[in-house]
Amino acid sequence: MKALLVGEYREGRLLGSTYEPVAFAERIGAETAMFLVGSEHALPKYDGPLYLAEAGKYGEFDPELHKKLLLAVVEKEKPDVIVLVHSSYGWDLAPRVAFALKTAQVSEVVDFVDGTFVVPACNAKLRRRVKPKTDVAVVTLQAGAFVCSGEPAGTPSVIRLETEGITADLEFTGYEPAEAIGVDLAKAEIVVGAGRGVGTKENMEVITRLAEVLGAEIGATRPVTDAGWVEAFRQIGTTGQVVSPKLYIACGISGAIQHLAGIKLSEFIVAVNTDKDAPIGEVADVLVVADIKALAPMLTEKLRGLKTHPGSER
Repeated sequence: MKALLVGEYREGRLLGSTYEPVAFAERIGAETAMFLVGSEHALPKYDGPLYLAEAGKYGEFDPELHKKLLLAVVEKEKPDVIVLVHSSYGWDLAPRVAFALKTAQVSEVVDFVDGTFVVPACNAKLRRRVKPKTDVAVVTLQAGAFVCSGEPAGTPSVIRLETEGITADLEFTGYEPAEAIGVDLAKAEIVVGAGRGVGTKENMEVITRLAEVLGAEIGATRPVTDAGWVEAFRQIGTTGQVVSPKLYIACGISGAIQHLAGIKLSEFIVAVNTDKDAPIGEVADVLVVADIKALAPMLTEKLRGLKTHPGSER
């Protein structure tokens, strides 16, 4: 299988998400080539052919123009699958490419099993397998679903992409940051995350007390914010904030990929779950098999005692 990987470049720098398609190709054992509208001063660490179009000439964000450039590479490489990240860039560009090629598109892929793409369903509570009916498929990867087995390495073989006669009507004027609302969890050194395992909105009180004694901020999974147990701005994951604390405590969180994508930069993860086989255990540095509703109050009192009598216990 041959995969054409699409990198991402924004505000003069290569985005780390560029390596997620690389990890996907590694996962399926595909031969690869890469397409990037970027700069020779910010090349990916990647061994393979890199078709590079200069962002200074073709723009950092111009999906119609980039589609035409990408189609020229598709014609030359003839890949079996074209791989993008499910980002604002990817979800805009992917359907344009799929429509132009008259081929299947599969969005938010989280795995590849027995020749089929695995995607979430029913608000990520279920998964389904999809097999395209066309020979070529355009896919977008859910953020955080695929991670390289090691640090990115390599030097690409750059192929300058110059396609004459390509024009587009779109004028890109710049990026506008989202309005800051609530707490910026990205700056927190300690985050206590709450999942459905907390049980009820009333039980959030034990999480709040634990966070207070730790000097931590509270985060949550999407089901918790959707249920109104905490404010929506505390959501962590692909549709919320990405955090990178020194310590992340996952309370009653099973470990859905959407949430894991938001905590993967955490230095140390402690997970508390009644299920010893919960997916969160695969990424946690420490997994405590317990009911958070019982453990949190005991841990809170213990920590308060240590603060009241520092050095009394080791």
